Amino acid sequence: MSLIGSEVEPFKATAFQAGKDFFEVTDADLKGKWSVVFFYPADFTFVCPTELEDLADEYAEFQKLGVEIYSVSTDTHFTHKAWADTSAAIGKIKYPMIGDPTGTITRNFGVMIEEAGLAERGTFVIDPDGKIQIIEINAGGIGRDAKELLRKVKAAQYVASHPGEVCPAKWQEGSETLKPSLDLVGKI
Repeated sequence: MSLIGSEVEPFKATAFQAGKDFFEVTDADLKGKWSVVFFYPADFTFVCPTELEDLADEYAEFQKLGVEIYSVSTDTHFTHKAWADTSAAIGKIKYPMIGDPTGTITRNFGVMIEEAGLAERGTFVIDPDGKIQIIEINAGGIGRDAKELLRKVKAAQYVASHPGEVCPAKWQEGSETLKPSLDLVGKI
């Protein structure tokens, strides 16, 4: 069953964020603004730091759009802090890093690899109503691209604010959109 359009299930967890003490994050924090929940397998690994650094490099652009990023792994918030303290790439991160050692959040989003106790590479874009609008899940060896995620967030925001319009493939901000109608059937 797809999670598209479903509301984020309740959760409560502790997060690490550079320059802050550890703090609690709940499903309520995902409401009222756009959010990206970015699952990754584990701290101190190989592909994960490249993805998280890429997100860190684009974080200001997400913030300009009113989007908060939450990275999540089944590591603890203590491990996230230790990783940030020892890795230049992870030290760049300004967004919250949620610890999910019980796997509750990871299971809620359907990305738990049960036999390993780790998360799949799952990306979820949540609208201000707390509903999932975009899901992307990659195999463990395939890293994600923050600029492509940014493009998808802009498309989701555009569609949400322009009822009756849709964004075609490769849509970029400022490009033409489509207005689905009987007149377009068979002409695209």
